[in-house]
Amino acid sequence: TIIVLGLFRLGSHIPISGVDMNQIQNLFNSSGFLGFFNLFSGGALSRFSIFALGILPYINASIIMQLMTITSSGLKELSEEGESGRKQIAQYTRYLAVVLSVIQAIVMTVGFSGYVESEVSNIMFFIYSVISLVAGATLVMWLGELITQNGIGNGASLLIFVGIISSMPSYIQNTIILIKGGTNVVNLIIFLLILLVMIVSIVYVQEAERKVPIQYAKKTIGRKTSDETTFLPLRLIQGGVMPIIFASAIIQFPLMIAQYINNETVQHIVNTHFQYDDLFYNFLFCAFIFFFTYFYTAITFSPEEISNNIKRYGGFVLGIRPGKSTEQYLDKILSKITFIGALFLAVVALVPIGAAQLTQITSFLGLGGTAILIIVGVAMDLVKQTESYIINQQYERLTN
Repeated sequence: TIIVLGLFRLGSHIPISGVDMNQIQNLFNSSGFLGFFNLFSGGALSRFSIFALGILPYINASIIMQLMTITSSGLKELSEEGESGRKQIAQYTRYLAVVLSVIQAIVMTVGFSGYVESEVSNIMFFIYSVISLVAGATLVMWLGELITQNGIGNGASLLIFVGIISSMPSYIQNTIILIKGGTNVVNLIIFLLILLVMIVSIVYVQEAERKVPIQYAKKTIGRKTSDETTFLPLRLIQGGVMPIIFASAIIQFPLMIAQYINNETVQHIVNTHFQYDDLFYNFLFCAFIFFFTYFYTAITFSPEEISNNIKRYGGFVLGIRPGKSTEQYLDKILSKITFIGALFLAVVALVPIGAAQLTQITSFLGLGGTAILIIVGVAMDLVKQTESYIINQQYERLTN
């Protein structure tokens, strides 16, 4: 896993030749949203590297395929065929990711064509730039799957995680510059305390779950009879960090294209209404967070299926009839906790913006609540998977 992450970071520093890097740096310094995209690519976009597209085409393809699995009867049947069906859907997702990579590579190349050096042919630049970007995005997708299948953690999430934390030194450097420029140290302490409270809250809420007591039929062993009581854990945020990642990916894709459209009206809308502190942008982002929180919960947890499984094994929720009543009860609980989880995600996504305006510490503004949620969520998942791996290794040693 470490070697693959190292290769990913190395690729983000290999630029596609032919563009004036000084002009591109000025473009990113003047555009807040391009800086936001650059954060998720680990700085690869601002270097116009072969990994400039990053893992986002694959994430967008995953979102589209999951939506199609719900709406398409053929894909739904395929997903219910077990491991073979899931592998086929995964293959379709890869194909779609390549198609999206081609589209995004063309848009990005056309957008950067204005920064091509004078001695470089525009046609040749277009050809090798699109090929390089698509090849880079496909390689990043493969690296992510290598981690998921053979390493530790979710590959796509880890690549985003590494890309985000790679920008931390520059945020710290910018903060030092602010302090040297006369910014009050007390404001910095207040800002850091707010971030600390956010991180603690994220950990607490990510671990929070609603335990539904389930009673199974009595078992008779010899002369003794025993009741078996267990719990069905329902996580407050069923999808973890995935709703935030999905919401970020969806809101970035059209804005990324809009950045390269040479139209005054489009540019005015983007520059006016799609800023970190703009009401419309934050409302839209929160709406996407709510949508994907409910969406991801719906595709990962089925009250009907859980209810049928409980009934099949002779169990029942205490005080609730088996079957339809249990399904309705679980659905009611899930709706409540999903709303609370989505509300929490939306609040956390907005807190750093308010904290930056309150304290005037703007050096971390590019990081945002979205990035903090991803960092903390991925780190927690990685710790859990690492602990699970260690326990399995210890168990195998004992059994051997």
